[in-house]
Amino acid sequence: MKSIKLKKSLPVHSILVVIGIAFLAPFLWMLLTSLKSLEEISTFPLTIWPEVFQWSNYKDVFEIIPFAKYFLNTLLVTLASVVGQLFAAPLVAYSITKIEWSGRKWIFPIVIATMLLPFQVTMIPIYMIFKDLGLTGSYWPLIIPTFTGAPLYIFLLRQFFMSIPDTIIQAARIDGASESRIYVTMILPLCRPALAAVAIFTFLYTWSDFMGPLLYLNNADMYTLTLGLQAFLAEHYTEWGLLMAASALFTLPLIIMFFFAQKQFIEGITLTGIKG
Repeated sequence: MKSIKLKKSLPVHSILVVIGIAFLAPFLWMLLTSLKSLEEISTFPLTIWPEVFQWSNYKDVFEIIPFAKYFLNTLLVTLASVVGQLFAAPLVAYSITKIEWSGRKWIFPIVIATMLLPFQVTMIPIYMIFKDLGLTGSYWPLIIPTFTGAPLYIFLLRQFFMSIPDTIIQAARIDGASESRIYVTMILPLCRPALAAVAIFTFLYTWSDFMGPLLYLNNADMYTLTLGLQAFLAEHYTEWGLLMAASALFTLPLIIMFFFAQKQFIEGITLTGIKG
């Protein structure tokens, strides 16, 4: 029986392995190129494996640009954005799913409708608001919007909350539990996988965001990694070894984060709700 199942699954797994290698190939190429000298990168035909590993490329990245400062700036904005989304999105999703109040049925369609608006449409009005508030040139325009909740994450959490039986919440209300206590002690622990998925999505988006920092940050000391790498590219566009080393360092936290959180991420995406 096991051999039959193995034969049936072998073609599928073979295709998945090929697709996985195809997606992994660009990253491996970047990693290997970051360990080559400029002369070796410029040779033809191209070689895949470095003849001499140039570990100094990674050292030079920290000496040429303030990579550590950009890293900390990006980490600050990213973690603050994750906290904002985890605070606001569950609150909105819970209120339009499990709490009866007037006008609730109109709010969710409006939230979904905002997903149809591309960032380019709202970019200038939002910038003018923060400019009038005197917040441009700081991290606040990048952080404050996350405390209102992103429509996509509200939608994902709403779908998760809908799978939680109302009888559990009603029983807690009958026992005298307040709405805030129900939310904190019952709902949030149940939706931990969905919250993990929201945190990962927010981390990935904020870490690699270029347009937001480009709009609001005008001080080089406050640059995030995306702006720092752009400035590095403008000055050292021919030094591909250094550029690949900087790109590898930029990508490394994303890979580490996803590697350790992949189980929670998959559970959150499937939105399984309560397991029996």
